[in-house]
Amino acid sequence: MSTVTERWAASETEHRFDWHRWVWPAALLALLVGFLYADVLARLVRDWWNDPDFSHGFFVPAFAGFVIWQRRHQLARLPLQPSWLGLAVIGGSLCTLIVGVLGAELFLQRSSFVLLLTGLVIHFFGWSWFRALLFPLACLFLMIPIPSILYNRIAFPLQLLASEIAATVLAVLRVPVLLEGNVIRLPYMMLEVVEACSGLRSLVSLLTLAVIYGHLFEPNLFRRAVLVLGAVPVAVLANSMRVAGTGLLGHYWEPEKAQGFFHTFSGLVVFLISLFLLFALHGTLHVLQGWWSRRKTL
Repeated sequence: MSTVTERWAASETEHRFDWHRWVWPAALLALLVGFLYADVLARLVRDWWNDPDFSHGFFVPAFAGFVIWQRRHQLARLPLQPSWLGLAVIGGSLCTLIVGVLGAELFLQRSSFVLLLTGLVIHFFGWSWFRALLFPLACLFLMIPIPSILYNRIAFPLQLLASEIAATVLAVLRVPVLLEGNVIRLPYMMLEVVEACSGLRSLVSLLTLAVIYGHLFEPNLFRRAVLVLGAVPVAVLANSMRVAGTGLLGHYWEPEKAQGFFHTFSGLVVFLISLFLLFALHGTLHVLQGWWSRRKTL
C-alpha cells in the first residue's frame, strides 16, 4: 500500500511545475515574442507616455504580475497538463496580428498579444493554469486604449448625458441656460461638451483603478463587482459636475477664466473626487453589510 502511495506522490511531483526547468525555454520564447511584437508594444508604451488619459496603462502589467506573484504557491501545486488546443488560440492570435497590421488597426494588434499569452498558457501548462491566470490575463486588456470605432459610438451619448446633467444643475442653481444637444448656452458664454470632455477616458481609468482597488482591498467578489460597476455612474456624475463648474465660473466670474487654466486643472480635481466617491461607495457597502448582518441576527 505504501509503495502505491509513493508512486502516486512521485507521479504527482513529476507533473507539477518546476521553475528551474523552464528558465531557458521561457527566455527563448520571450525573445521570440518580443521580436514579433516589439513595434506593437513600443507604440503602446508611447501612447501611455504621451497621452495622460492612457497613462494608467503602466500600472496594468505591474498589477497583473503582482497577482501572478501572489498566486505563485497555488500555481506551483497545479499539475502540468499541456493542451494542443492552445495552438488554436496561438494561431488565432497571430491571425489577429496579421489582420491588425494589414488594416492598421492598433487595437487588434495589441489584443493579439494578450491572446497569444493566453494560448501559450493553455498549450504549455493546461486549462487548470488558464483558470488560475484568467483574471490577470483579462486585466491586460485594460492597458489597451479603446478602439476608435467603439470610442466614437460611446463618446457622443456620454457627451449628451454630461450636457443634460450639467444644464440641469445650472438651472437648479438659477443660472439661465439653454441646452441644444451638446451645446450649453449661457448669458455670457457658450459651453460645447466636445468629444474630449465626454468623460469616457476618465471612465476607463477609473474602471481600471476600481478593478485594482477591489482586488487589493475587497475580498468579497460581489462587492468587487459593485465597485467596478459603480465606477461608471461615478465617472459620469463627476464629469458632469466639471462641466457645470465651468459654467458657473464663466457666469459669475469671467468666461476666459473658465476656458483656461481652470478647465485643465479641474480635470485632475474631478478625477480625485471620483476616487473619493469610489472609496465612499466601498465604505457604504461595508456599512450596509453590517446593517444587514445585524438585522438577520434579530
